[in-house]
Amino acid sequence: DSPGLTFLGALRACPKPVVAAVEGHAVGIGTTLLLHCDLAYAGESARFRLPFTALGLSPEGGSSYLLPLTAGSKRAAELLMLGEPFTAAEAVLAGLVNAAVPEGTALEVALVKARSLAALPRASVAATKRALRRGQDEPVARALAEEAEVFHALRRGPEAQTAFAAFLRR
Repeated sequence: DSPGLTFLGALRACPKPVVAAVEGHAVGIGTTLLLHCDLAYAGESARFRLPFTALGLSPEGGSSYLLPLTAGSKRAAELLMLGEPFTAAEAVLAGLVNAAVPEGTALEVALVKARSLAALPRASVAATKRALRRGQDEPVARALAEEAEVFHALRRGPEAQTAFAAFLRR
């Protein structure tokens, strides 16, 4: 497994709630990893992008399975196929983050939420997390594996190599 897949697998397997904060840019896996977090908050000026197709690649991180569940199939197709940048407000609408918060406060908000979770009965929180993810383990694992196979095959292909070369020339 790649380091990215190992990391996402650890996020998925974590029995405790995972809370994320986003400031600045979240591109590619920086966005898809949010699909594996339980709560996420983004600064209002945060920018997101899933540029896989523009780079001659395919979705990764289980996004082909999880993003349609959170954003709906049409919005997921738009985000994954067109790969255009989007705002924190749009990330809220797509279900990638819980809220867009004032610039520079995402970590503070995430820590407040994490402390709130930590103050709750651990068994109840863990049971709720398991219930919310019921039935997802197998499809997400399958999506991660299938996406990785296609991603790595495309990464070695001529379209991706051309896209990478163009990017490096900028």
